Amino acid sequence: MARPRTFDEEQALDAAMRTFWRKGYEATSTEDLCAATGLGRSSIYNTFKSKRALFQRVLHRYMTTMNAGQLAVLEDPALSGADRIRALFARVLDGDAENRPTGRSLGCLGVNTTIELAGRDAVAAGMLERDTARRLDSLHAAVEAGRRDGSITSARDAGDLARFLNATIAGLRVSAQGGADRAALDAIAAIALDALTA
Repeated sequence: MARPRTFDEEQALDAAMRTFWRKGYEATSTEDLCAATGLGRSSIYNTFKSKRALFQRVLHRYMTTMNAGQLAVLEDPALSGADRIRALFARVLDGDAENRPTGRSLGCLGVNTTIELAGRDAVAAGMLERDTARRLDSLHAAVEAGRRDGSITSARDAGDLARFLNATIAGLRVSAQGGADRAALDAIAAIALDALTA
């Protein structure tokens, strides 16, 4: 008879997520995952099957967790379209400030994975593409809401503006990893917000 699990799988996933987020997929060893989760190698493989399968679960968990709050802001009918986007930038930058273990940000696990794996891992690429499509839909809807309420006056295509905003957020994440401070990141976000009325 199989022995019951004696660990919290959700906590193990969170610990593995922090490790992959900090080190990247390739640089994270099984030993790193054992140290982070407090689990033995056999427990990791019996529960999650492989490092790759564990990473896929971690990436899904990260995107679901991060997106829940971000999409709630973008879809908040109590805010104008421009205020939804302003609140999203603030949420992203506040999250960045909370994840600076060495003075440099951990960035975004999704952006990091896009750079590291999307070109050679079809499963990860598919997950990232679906995540991006969902965010672009919400950004597009926020832009359209801003057009209706008058807070966004740019004549540019709403889809183009959504892609620009998404790329700006990714750029903010990379800049934070490079050591940019909050003042610099706030200035970038402010310029992006200005583009909505240009």
